[in-house]
Amino acid sequence: MKALLLSGFAAIGTGAGTMLTLHTESGLDPLHSVISEYAFQPLGWLLPTSLTLFAFGSALIAESLRRAGASLWVVLLLLAWGGSMFLIGAFPTDRPGVPLSLSGGIHRYAAFAAFLVMPAAGMLLANARVRYARAVRVLSAVALGALLLVVIPYVVRMFGIPLSNDEIPAGLTQRVVVVTEIGVLALAGLSLLKPSIQRSQGGVSPILA
Repeated sequence: MKALLLSGFAAIGTGAGTMLTLHTESGLDPLHSVISEYAFQPLGWLLPTSLTLFAFGSALIAESLRRAGASLWVVLLLLAWGGSMFLIGAFPTDRPGVPLSLSGGIHRYAAFAAFLVMPAAGMLLANARVRYARAVRVLSAVALGALLLVVIPYVVRMFGIPLSNDEIPAGLTQRVVVVTEIGVLALAGLSLLKPSIQRSQGGVSPILA
């Protein structure tokens, strides 16, 4: 299981490095430019590459948690996050000003699903008192709060109120969600390297139940 887990970490780390390279070389404003816009840059192919690596890493960590006896819901939520990451990369968003296409719609709703399921998995892990439970809970809460800030502009636009990303820190709030959720995933994996135990009246039991 350790080899499986380390492979998951390698995939996530490589995905993070790929994403960082894309950000560094593209020169877009991370405060206002959402991550999806990087697909239209010369190195835009790095975006689906990074997201696919995140998806692969999530699947490996989910399998490691399953073998360790984690809740089925946690495993399924991590797999759903990975599947959503893959769809986000496979179906690029539309260019600014273009009506929503099928690809753009899949991209948008897969992103929303991904942003929602990881905090849910994190809260379940924290309730199971995994190692680093407090950090997992905090990161999950921050991700949910940032997700709310990400969604608000879309709701405002639905009511016909024009609001561009140049007027709000849309890129910043989105990146907070992504970074915190990857942090939750990483801590979920790290909790298996040195699993803690919880004491009960019946003695000692595994944390992942």
